[in-house]
Amino acid sequence: MEKYDQLYHLYRTTDTETLRAYQEFVDLFPPLRSTVALDQWDAVRAELDERKAAIAEEYPTTGETYAELAARLTREEAFTALDLYSKYGRRVNVLVLDVDETLRSAGDTDNEIPRSTLHLLTEFHERGVPIVVVTGQTLENVKGFMIQGLGNAVVSSGDVSIVYETGNAVFTPGHGPDTKRLLYERLDPEIGSVFETVRGRVLSEAPDSIRRGCHLQGNEFNVTLKPNAEIGSEAAAAVVDEAVCHLCALVGEAVVEAVDGSVDDPAALARTYFASDPELSRVFADAEVSTDADLDGAPESVLEALERIDLGYYEADAVELVSLELDKATGVQEALDVLGIDDPFGIVMGDSKSDLRVMEWVAEAEAGIAAAPEHASQAVLNHVRAHDDLVYEPGEASSILHVVYGLNLLAELDERHS
Repeated sequence: MEKYDQLYHLYRTTDTETLRAYQEFVDLFPPLRSTVALDQWDAVRAELDERKAAIAEEYPTTGETYAELAARLTREEAFTALDLYSKYGRRVNVLVLDVDETLRSAGDTDNEIPRSTLHLLTEFHERGVPIVVVTGQTLENVKGFMIQGLGNAVVSSGDVSIVYETGNAVFTPGHGPDTKRLLYERLDPEIGSVFETVRGRVLSEAPDSIRRGCHLQGNEFNVTLKPNAEIGSEAAAAVVDEAVCHLCALVGEAVVEAVDGSVDDPAALARTYFASDPELSRVFADAEVSTDADLDGAPESVLEALERIDLGYYEADAVELVSLELDKATGVQEALDVLGIDDPFGIVMGDSKSDLRVMEWVAEAEAGIAAAPEHASQAVLNHVRAHDDLVYEPGEASSILHVVYGLNLLAELDERHS
């Protein structure tokens, strides 16, 4: 109970709100060429150092750590960090982070990763904690905004890995022949041909409304249709729902062709199969298309192929064809292998069912903890709340990163005194 008592005393007797404001100013507003600005920065830095030194003097063996905690974490964050450390007894040695609607949010961060979050990621990097970015986006998109946010030196350091296209490939600069692992090349030709067929036909055979209203994302493997209208708008919702029906029909036809099966209505068979997903079932019902094909009477080879793929549906955002053999969890494990992390204990942050698979793997392997924004899918929220309840407000990913930062400080404190 000593740490609890000391933290309680620290936050009761110290003006931590002002201390955090000084720390934030020093971190996020570095000295400028302006003499006035430089003088102000120096003055704040001197005051920050003085207040931290006073805390260090009050706690002879733990003071520097407590000063750092007080300067960066709110009281709630600090006690959450201590609870997690008491529960797991080890530091986080890798960050596994989704980007869209996790680190950044179109509604709350103007679709940019906040400076406070980027600064914290840099702090973790400087402390030797590798970063694994896990996303459904293309590699070039991810590389672009990561270099813009963290700098080329960090992204190319050898301690940053990018799992892109929902786990189809892994890019880890600085690792020689393992720099780029194309996991989709490991799939057998039968499944590969389904993706090639669908990609070649998805726009050329689409109704005019889909050709005008959607574009094909430039993936290496996944087949992803994105709306041309603003994501989240009624127009985007309408065209994405129409694209779901079209893509599903093509998948049915491509699967039957790939396995040389014989099915009277491949499109209806595929819709019936994927209608087990409640969201897709709703889309098919609204479109008034049939989902009553006889699955029991379908060729076994066709059903086996369908079981290896999935339709990812994101309302008013996207629809995509993905391989169930290549998900984010598979990609993360590959990234950890490249990074040489044999005994991972990570923080997994995400909002969608593809992120949930990583969280479930981490929980089963006792390899970390999970966090999610309030607007995450219900299945993700159920998982996170059932474990450590690390749910944060949209756009406030830094609150969880602060908790992890504090957890690691407490772990380092014990390591120094063991």
